[in-house]
Amino acid sequence: MNPSRGIFLMISAITMFVVMQSCIKAADSVPAGQAVFFRSICAIPIILAWVISHGSLRDGLKTKHWKIHAGRALAGTMAMGLGFSGLKFLPLPEVTALRFATPILLVIFAAFLLGERFRLIRLSAVIVGLIGVLIIMLPRLSFDGGSRETVVFARVLVSAALAALAQILIMKMAVVEKSSSIVFLFSVTATMLSLLTIPFGWVWPSPAEWALLIGAGLVGGCGQLLLTSSYKFADAGVLAPFTYVSMIWALLIGYFVFAEVPTVPMLLGAALIIAAGAVIVWRERQLKKLPPPNIGTNL
Repeated sequence: MNPSRGIFLMISAITMFVVMQSCIKAADSVPAGQAVFFRSICAIPIILAWVISHGSLRDGLKTKHWKIHAGRALAGTMAMGLGFSGLKFLPLPEVTALRFATPILLVIFAAFLLGERFRLIRLSAVIVGLIGVLIIMLPRLSFDGGSRETVVFARVLVSAALAALAQILIMKMAVVEKSSSIVFLFSVTATMLSLLTIPFGWVWPSPAEWALLIGAGLVGGCGQLLLTSSYKFADAGVLAPFTYVSMIWALLIGYFVFAEVPTVPMLLGAALIIAAGAVIVWRERQLKKLPPPNIGTNL
């Protein structure tokens, strides 16, 4: 194990994911489903090269658990699409903060779907995290011209919930599947599922949008491989806190690139969500029940 290298890889991966989000946000005339297509298909060559270089091509192309892969693909692809749609209308830091609700929702789903006990520390962290979500949400609940933002907010929250559901399925697959299979098959199935959105109106991107969409796929694919590799050098409990670096990047890029000034409710809500997530990570580390990396559903 080499924790320093693992932390470096994790921070690099998180940085690439925020850059990917920024590319999707900048290509604002492209529908979310079409953005998912580019994000997925452009990542396939990178992931395939990685699978081949690790000598696991056969493992990456086969599976005996298609039903679990299909459920994970559906949840993960929808999570990605709804998250991308949120980027079109909400500030980048706000979407990033809401996505931090995923580990909080994961605890809830694990209690109902996996029968895990809802202890006091977990329950308290979940309540604090949900209060943080509510604080961010309150300014969007205005019915005086803010109804569209309320709907978009709901999409991002559903995106976080679907990402948590996908993580539950990954936890099941991680016992019986290779990481190469999980990564590669998700990219392929997400590409195919995104094609179902063509009837809802795809557009011909401008030259700049072509570059942004292809760049999003390439950067996202590289980020996914860096994320997966980071867990070879450090434990999940060591790496998990560094995922919150994405909030720093989101605030900086949002301000300097998109002129998005963070609001007090957003910062306060984000702080509560991050604090709740950190407590959950700490508790799960104590119990040695941290889930595997969230392969493939990162926005």
